Amino acid sequence: MVTPLNFMPYKKSEAMKLLQDMYGWQPYPHKHFESRFTRFYEGYWLLKRFGYDVRRVQFSSLILTGQMSRDEAIERLKTPPLDDLTIAQEREFVASKLGITTTALDNYFHLPKRSFRDFRSQESVYRAGAWILRALGLVRGGKR
Repeated sequence: MVTPLNFMPYKKSEAMKLLQDMYGWQPYPHKHFESRFTRFYEGYWLLKRFGYDVRRVQFSSLILTGQMSRDEAIERLKTPPLDDLTIAQEREFVASKLGITTTALDNYFHLPKRSFRDFRSQESVYRAGAWILRALGLVRGGKR
């Protein structure tokens, strides 16, 4: 597997400045918050329903590349990604885009949690294929 972008230098702050200067781009508070649906999903749904804060992964990448300090990440994680007003607005927006009521959206939010393992899939086929590719030395990594 060839991953040429892993060999390219990337500084988030420099990329953001270039986009602002050349195209008038305006930054948003967190990665993927340019989409209203993704902002709602990552900033509210994943966090409140599953306890998964995507900022942890995003900040970890910045820490590992020296673009953010661990202390800064910890401080930023102390504040929620979205305020209550934004959550309410995006909740209504997402419900309307899905063609359902906010009550129906809330009902989905409170359904029992399920895993992909609760459903039939071909996961064993993919695991076997990955094992064979690793054994043959055609790919590295991907171990579970």
